[in-house]
Parts: sequence; C-alpha cells; structure tokens
Amino acid sequence: MTSVSVVFQFVLNDKVSYPEGTFMDWEFKISVMNDIAKGMSYLHSSDIQVHGRLKSTNCVVDNRMVVKLTDFGCNTFLNPGRDLWTAPEHLRKQGNSQKGDVYSFAIIAQEIVLRKCTFYTKCCSDRMEKLSWVQDPGMMMYLRPDLDLDAASEKEQEVYMLIRSCWDEDPEKRPDFKKVENSLGKIISAIHNQDNESYMDNLIRRLQMYSRNLEHLVEERTALYKAERDRADCLNFMLLPGPVVKSLMETGGVEPELYDEVTVYFSDIVGFTTLCQYSTPMEVVDMLNELYNGFDSILDHHDVYKVETIGDAYMVASGLPRRNGNRHAVDICRMALDILEFLGTFQLKHLPGIPLWIRIGVHSGPCAAGVVGVKMPRYCLFGDTINTASRMESTGHPLRIHVSQPTIDILQRTDCKFQYEIRGDTYLKGRGSETTYWLTGETGTDYDLPSPPTTENVQRLQHDLAHMILTCLERRSKSSMKRKEMLSVRQRKDMKEQEWDTESECERPEYLHLASVDNTLSTFL
Repeated sequence: MTSVSVVFQFVLNDKVSYPEGTFMDWEFKISVMNDIAKGMSYLHSSDIQVHGRLKSTNCVVDNRMVVKLTDFGCNTFLNPGRDLWTAPEHLRKQGNSQKGDVYSFAIIAQEIVLRKCTFYTKCCSDRMEKLSWVQDPGMMMYLRPDLDLDAASEKEQEVYMLIRSCWDEDPEKRPDFKKVENSLGKIISAIHNQDNESYMDNLIRRLQMYSRNLEHLVEERTALYKAERDRADCLNFMLLPGPVVKSLMETGGVEPELYDEVTVYFSDIVGFTTLCQYSTPMEVVDMLNELYNGFDSILDHHDVYKVETIGDAYMVASGLPRRNGNRHAVDICRMALDILEFLGTFQLKHLPGIPLWIRIGVHSGPCAAGVVGVKMPRYCLFGDTINTASRMESTGHPLRIHVSQPTIDILQRTDCKFQYEIRGDTYLKGRGSETTYWLTGETGTDYDLPSPPTTENVQRLQHDLAHMILTCLERRSKSSMKRKEMLSVRQRKDMKEQEWDTESECERPEYLHLASVDNTLSTFL
C-alpha cells in the first residue's frame, strides 16, 4: 500500500483544515520538530553525514501525519542554494556542514511555532535584504527571525531558548541533533506527565479533535455551496422563465411550445441615433440603464415576461410560458400605460430639459417559443406575431401606444374598459393595410400620461430634437464657462486677500526684547 505525502509547508499555511489551537496545538508542533530532529540525527550518524539543503519545502507529511525528510544527498551533485534557510557562514563561504543543518532546523522550527512566512520579522519583509543582513550584519546585531521570549508562556520559553541556541552566530555554540532530540523528547514527556494521559489517549484525543474539525469544515463548505447554488439559481431565473429553468435543471433541455394566443409589446426611443450623436458612450449606457431599470420595476406589477433588449428596443410578452387566458392583452396594455406615465417624469441627467420620446406597438396572435443555443441560451419567440408587433411599433407615433385589431378584440372579451381611439387604416409591411388604434387609458384609472405631439409635428421631431440638444449643450457649455470664471475670480480675490494680509503683517510694529544688566527681559516698542 502506497502513502501519499504532502509538503509540510502546505500544512502550515492551511489554517482552515488545520486551525491553530485544535489539531495544530502546541504538542503537535513539538512532535513535528522532534520528527525532523530524529531524521537529521539519523542522517548525521549515517554515511551521508550532511543534508545541506534542509528547508520546510523539503519536509513532507505522510497520511499518518509523520514528517519525513527529502532531498538529502543532493549536495554531492548540486550547488548549495542561497536562501533564508542557509546558515550565515555558508552565505559568506559556499559549502555545507552539520552545524549549518542545525541552523536550517532552527529556521524551520520558527515557521512551525509562529505558522508565518519563512524567516518572519516585523522589521523587514524583503527576502534579499534579509539575506544581505544575515550575511553581513555590519555594526548592527545579526538578524534572526522574530521570537518574543518575554511574551512566551513557561512551556514555550524552553522551546524558544532551544531554537535560539540552534541559530547562534557561532556554529560551535549550536547543539547537535542528538541534544536537540533529547531536549524535545523531555519536553514531550513533561507534557504527557502534566496531562496524565497515555500515548493512546493522546492519539485518540487528537483523532477526535481532527474529526470535529472536519465536521465543522464540511458544514461550513456545505453552507457556502448552498449559498452559491442559490445565487446561481437566482441568476438563472432572472435570465430565463421559471418553468424553463426547472426543465433545464431536471431534464437538461426544453421542448419548444406553440402558443395559440399571446400579446407582444415593442418600444424604442425616438431619435436615439441623434441622442447618441451628442452623447458620450458612458452617457448613453447610463441613460439606457436608468430608463430600463424604471421599466423593469413596472414589469414586476404585471403578469408579463421581459424577452430582451436590443439597443434602445424593449420587448415584452404575456401569455407565455404560463398561459393566462385573455389576461395577456390586459396586462400588456396596463403595463404600456404605466411605462408611458413613467416616461412623463423621466429626465435625462446629461441633457436636462430634453424630452425623451418612445414609440410603443402592441399586437396579439399565435407564436412559438423555445430556448435556442447552448452558449448564453435565450428564450426566443418566433412567428408572424412578433414581426407584426415590431411593425406596429415602427409605424406608431411618439408617446403613443399603437394597438392592433386582434388586441382590441381580446380586450373587448374581458370586463376591463380600456379607452382607445381609432387611427384608421395603417400600412404594415408584409400584411398590407389594417385598422389600428391608439390606446389612451382605462376607465376607472387616472393615468397622468404625457401629451403626444400632433400628427403634423411628427415629421419635424428629428430636426427639432437635434436643435434642442444643440441648444442644451450650448447652454451647458456657457454655464460651465461661467462657473470657471467665477472660480477664477474667487481665486484672484483670495490671492489679493493673502497679499493684503502679508502687507498688514509687514506694517505691524515689531516688539524687541532687550536683555538688561540683571539678565531680565525688558520689552520696548
């Protein structure tokens, strides 16, 4: 049976799977240092004699949480590296020694105790600067990692003193690994004697702590997974209808459906090209975002489904994917009236005073619907009803709701009393001349609708809109120039005031303090 080993540095850095004070407690840290010391003691007494490349990245942990050493013997064919685990004497003169391994062990021990980065010091964070200080301390004391002996507890002080002796500047003062192993063994025995527990009791206690920690991690990760799943579901329900999302989640596909009767709404902005010509891209995006946010909030109060937006075109349908009888025409018409009322109070932030006009077209009839595509799937509608609704919008007038005869027929089958006026025969591309209507309101409901322009003025709207925008921009330019002039006048005034203050300070009498014979200060004007 093979065992999988993990680099011990990953275990030290993983404070989620191995939290401080539970599984990774003080006794476990001492046992890890003892495992490294035992391995190094064996290497030094073997024919290999020197490791030469001891570092935390060369220590691995097996599935029994026992630390083992790797990369020993590589110093015979690899040049010794210059890194934070290298002893000062080997930074100054290339080579390796058993005392150098003891120094490397001390650096690893500090990583284990603090569970921070290698050679952690508050005074310095740059790796090359640390190496230069260790190699050439100069007039200052030699640099070593942080170990706060004063703040350490009684059980920690003994280990801290051992680590400090292992990274002593004088290699001869460093203990060998036999002494390190004996010292750590005594510390572990003392801990067991204080707790009055056997080795098996200690092992069982550790396994229980590890099991509880894993249960806590599973609960935490499960909660995070559920939260992310809910967020993904909410996003899906915003992009696609609810029944379609459920079908995709259950079966992985959506069967297309044919609807006998639905009502489709189209609208677009009159003179949108002209508005874009005199606006920056960010101003156009902000305008559409603010406008469509208002439209979307109106949709929440009606049984309708927003199909899509393409530029300034806004498409909504009712009667699908959930069939609602004759209510689809009622909901679309009420929604159109609410949108028109909202538009009466809507103001362009970057073009104050410029009115925003839209054309609205509504038509009812059969259509097919389904999800098309794999990447960025969309719930699309197909059929002549969609084309006719688009024609109703394009042949309409600004601030008017252009309604077809089939939609009027459906409204007359309901109890709702909508107000409309006949427009007459209108030519629709692909369908010929048909009788169409203007929807003006609903009996019993007071809509504050904006006044639409007359039929005679519709042809002049584009020219008038461009002229109004140019006038607004000119007025805004003059206003900004006036503000700049006022600001410059104020700045000149402040500068003059400062000059007056300086001159007045120069004209103020100076008080001279003269020393008298008795060394007291006398003041003369």
